[in-house]
Amino acid sequence: MKLTFYGGAGTVTGSKILLEVGFKKIMIDCGLFQGLKELRLKNREPFPINTNELDLVFLTHAHYDHSGGLPILIKNGYKGKIYCTNATKDLTEIILLDSGKIQEEDARRANKYGYTKHKKAEPLYTINDAKNTIPHFETFELNKWYTVDEDLKFKFLNSGHILGSSFVLLNIQGKTIVFSGDIGRKEPIILNQYEYVEKADYLVIESTYGNRLHNNKPITDKLLKYIHTTYQKGGVLIIPTFSVERAQEIIYLLSILKRKNQLPNVPIYLDSPMGVNATEIYFKYQNEHKLTDDDIRSMLSTVELVSNFHASRALVNDDSPKIVLAGSGMITGGRVLHYLEKYISDKKNAILMVGYQAEGTRGRSLISGDSELKFFGKYHKIKAKVYNIDAFSGHADQSELLDWLSHFKNNPRLTFINHGEPHQSQALKSKITSELSWRCTVAKMNNEYYLN
Repeated sequence: MKLTFYGGAGTVTGSKILLEVGFKKIMIDCGLFQGLKELRLKNREPFPINTNELDLVFLTHAHYDHSGGLPILIKNGYKGKIYCTNATKDLTEIILLDSGKIQEEDARRANKYGYTKHKKAEPLYTINDAKNTIPHFETFELNKWYTVDEDLKFKFLNSGHILGSSFVLLNIQGKTIVFSGDIGRKEPIILNQYEYVEKADYLVIESTYGNRLHNNKPITDKLLKYIHTTYQKGGVLIIPTFSVERAQEIIYLLSILKRKNQLPNVPIYLDSPMGVNATEIYFKYQNEHKLTDDDIRSMLSTVELVSNFHASRALVNDDSPKIVLAGSGMITGGRVLHYLEKYISDKKNAILMVGYQAEGTRGRSLISGDSELKFFGKYHKIKAKVYNIDAFSGHADQSELLDWLSHFKNNPRLTFINHGEPHQSQALKSKITSELSWRCTVAKMNNEYYLN
């Protein structure tokens, strides 16, 4: 058996792992790179393997850095299945369709206004490419072993990261390999806690926050403070929001504040077609989260859902105080850019960052204190106040990762640490080695690792 990391190694993006067993080739996740330009350019490179030789794909969850490359896989001729949970399939569908649409729009805008270095900007894939991907999905329930053939069985377990997210357990010729995907918090805001795994011969674990502990101060206190501060100045509070999980968490917390009569009388909008669709999917899978019927009714009465483009444009041009949640969470694209174009240069307004910001993204530039931000082909002065709440993270911190690992009954033969920037992965390796005495290695991009 052999593992090769074609993404998510030395970085928190572009997750793509190839497992080879004899003549069988299996891919775990197929994400696109975000952030640094040198990483994004990898999305344009030829696909790293011959897709005609690929037998099967497992998808741990719907996030773009794990699923965004699937349409390219299909475009390149992959004819097989993509295995995942039911909720992951539904969320991935809306993410890929939205991504195809945004890429088409970005290419048209770049060509129209001439801020592309290419003769003609082309999308990585289109809406139709995304549509062609959907029939390849095959869904499975959590906590059940399924048989592919006499040599391969698999099981999905809840990882608590987003709706439908799962650990992938593969039993191959009697050996168990566990892929963590992204691991959620021990006490998620709206999801059920991650499940523990007892056995693995080999383990691949993420390390996004492998070097730090989350701030456990009440999120609602900070959220309320920033809302009141912006409202008192007569400003607009813009919250760049990940459409899956983060948007639903914030709406839930805002609904709690509203029920307690702590919110000022200011309208709140979720301006994201993908966020609106994802919210509806969360309500569909009521057994996979902690939201009650009363919670859902309260959330729907707290936030106005905006999908229509013309309604969105009117909202951007309305200067009155408001709170707007809009994608994307790292400001890599989406409707949030139109709000920033309008409001970022006015000091009475504010921008609240509520999630991990990968290196090289506009979101990272904002929380790093940059004085200007480039989008739509030009630079914009940052005069709006920038706030950051890092406690919103959907990723387990170092202590939570160790909690999950400590429930294995036996040490894996080898643990691969991936999906983290180098200092994060190295810190987690040191911690696992010293506290659990496990044999670990930090995965490197394009390296081949043989499993004995």
